Amino acid sequence: MRIVFMGTPEFAVPSLESLVNSKYEVVMVVTQPDKPKGRGYKVCCPPVKEYALLKGIPVFQPEKIGDQSAVRKLAETNPDLFVTCAFGQFLTSDVLNIPKYGTVNVHASLLPKYRGAAPINWAIINGEKKTGITTMMTVLKMDAGDILLQEELEIDDDMTAGQLHDRLSLLGADLLIKTIRKIEEGTLERIPQNDSEATFAPRITGTTGRIDWGATARQIHNLVRGTNPWPGAFSFFKGERMRIWKTIIIDETKTTGSKPGTILEITKTGFIVQTGSGLILISEIQCDNSKRLTTCQYVCGHCVIAGDCFGE
Repeated sequence: MRIVFMGTPEFAVPSLESLVNSKYEVVMVVTQPDKPKGRGYKVCCPPVKEYALLKGIPVFQPEKIGDQSAVRKLAETNPDLFVTCAFGQFLTSDVLNIPKYGTVNVHASLLPKYRGAAPINWAIINGEKKTGITTMMTVLKMDAGDILLQEELEIDDDMTAGQLHDRLSLLGADLLIKTIRKIEEGTLERIPQNDSEATFAPRITGTTGRIDWGATARQIHNLVRGTNPWPGAFSFFKGERMRIWKTIIIDETKTTGSKPGTILEITKTGFIVQTGSGLILISEIQCDNSKRLTTCQYVCGHCVIAGDCFGE
């Protein structure tokens, strides 16, 4: 089977690798154009491109996948199947009509829940206990095609978005191969999605992680996990922006009469802080233009006392 793979970030690399190591022929990799990154704005190529070049696979980086020149180039590969995984561009009807067996997408949620760009982050932010991988047929409407296969994964209480990302990327790679085998065998059952059950996972921005201390301890803990490693949950402390990387829920209901965000106690393991409902321990922080520190390290060089308040 001749396959064109479309993907861009690190999440997509295991799926591409699984195809390369299978009996299937990856005739082309399509990925986003190289872009400047970092403080020096050095132009960097996507992780999928790096892997494809390492394996000697032709790489195509169209600005717009639906342009007629791009459509012609894709058609020239004479593909049996397109596979997409975190590609980053919407496929037009002209593109979707090219491959014999259509286009299979690897999506990091249990559809129809969490359609959209950031299903991993929002599953954790919203306190889900499980998520998973769905392979689906790509259609013009975002993440709304027929479900092919699904596999669940439990979300631990302390799992970060980065950790869940890594586990789901490997799970997706395995499920993709199972899906293609069933397509070959003609045994794959397509299950239409129930649009009334759909939820959405919009793109994460630099401000998504801003902490509302009036939220519950559980909600704040989930936000910290769900925005780790990017963009990081943050608040302001004594006029300085502070990212909060690690928290532990001490109590889910206790209130002390102190303003939410107030440091109630400074311990060897962290700051115990009042939230809108419950107490949370902050154990790892990072100020702008500084490295990550434990709270114990931070107080060695800064004056912090009980009664100081986040958000001010």
